[in-house]
Amino acid sequence: MEGALSQKLVISAALAGAFTRKEQNPAVPYTADEFGEEAKKCYEAGAAIVHIHARNPEKGFPTHDLSIIKAVIDSIHDKAPEILINLSTAISAQSSPEQRIAPVQTYRPPLASLNTNSMNFSIGDFKTGQVVAGDDYIFANTFKNIQIFAKEMKKARTKPELEVYDYGGLYNILHINKQEDLFEQPLHFQLVWGVLGGVPFSIHNLAHLLNLMPPESTWSVCGVAKDQFRAAMCAAPMGGHIRVGLEDNIRNIDGSLSKGSWEQVEWAAKVVKIAGRELATPEEARKCFNLLQ
Repeated sequence: MEGALSQKLVISAALAGAFTRKEQNPAVPYTADEFGEEAKKCYEAGAAIVHIHARNPEKGFPTHDLSIIKAVIDSIHDKAPEILINLSTAISAQSSPEQRIAPVQTYRPPLASLNTNSMNFSIGDFKTGQVVAGDDYIFANTFKNIQIFAKEMKKARTKPELEVYDYGGLYNILHINKQEDLFEQPLHFQLVWGVLGGVPFSIHNLAHLLNLMPPESTWSVCGVAKDQFRAAMCAAPMGGHIRVGLEDNIRNIDGSLSKGSWEQVEWAAKVVKIAGRELATPEEARKCFNLLQ
């Protein structure tokens, strides 16, 4: 990015994720209407993008049901028509690769997540060392599926948001990016910190990943719990972008339960101002991330 555009910072809000539930925070959206209302509040607070894992509206479990995903998209378009939608292709442990990519093929969003490696993906108590959930779960993202997803996103004119949890994921992308027909350049990365099985946030880990990225790449950060805040406060003055939201963290920086993802967006907007940058509008986000539509 050059000139005035380099001063713009894109805030994304991840509204639900695959794991957080209303039992943990009542503000986690389940219904299409709740997703729409939350997207509207996030837009008004300064977000340009919402990242979506649709939920079964009755039981709250993540779903690949295309009709439910459509209802969520329609509600967001109705209540916050300006905001950009980023669809998850992770969805859930029960979803097949075909079910994971189907929402992109069907609804052709401007952005969609593309996970970059297979890994242990668990929830842990970092004080005791206990694995709280997912102790036998492997988040499978084979080279075959990464390449299939990338090709399908290109057909849909959907920009892949390359989710990197550790160094292996970035090196995977560096390797397959040598294929001339796989990705539109420049690449866009989402650096995900603090997942048990991935890499925790530190300024040294961030610097190393940034040094490995291809020139002209754009990048954003998100993080589990406190890593959300640590990463955001470093990314803002370093030219990166920020993702917040209840997918990654159910609390505010002071430890209080977030009233919604929008409250974390409000915090991020303050960080943007302190860093001497400006909030990107959705239209400016299209230019910042070199979106295809």
